[in-house]
Amino acid sequence: MDSVRQQRINKLVQKELAEIFRGESRNLFGGAFITVTQVRVSADLGIAKVYISIMATKDRDAIFKLVEDQKAPIRKRLGNLVGKQLRIVPELHFYLDDSLDYAMKIESLLKK
Repeated sequence: MDSVRQQRINKLVQKELAEIFRGESRNLFGGAFITVTQVRVSADLGIAKVYISIMATKDRDAIFKLVEDQKAPIRKRLGNLVGKQLRIVPELHFYLDDSLDYAMKIESLLKK
């Protein structure tokens, strides 16, 4: 169970990362539509598991690799945005969220 502080930081980091991805999508990620579906911050607030969904692209793995390669600049931008609210900017660990693909697969199976 997450504490109230963890939940607030989860929402803050998710909101700011979504803005970073929205603003830098064209420059850094070839115009891919990247959404931050969930953020889970550890109890010591040092690590953030960031679940992202990548759409509007043919090669999701290549875009995910680009996100992984840009981890340090993304964290720096996040630090600039939330530096006044957080003492330590959490280390970012990105995970690919495929729940939307799974839901679409189940829906197509149900339609058959």
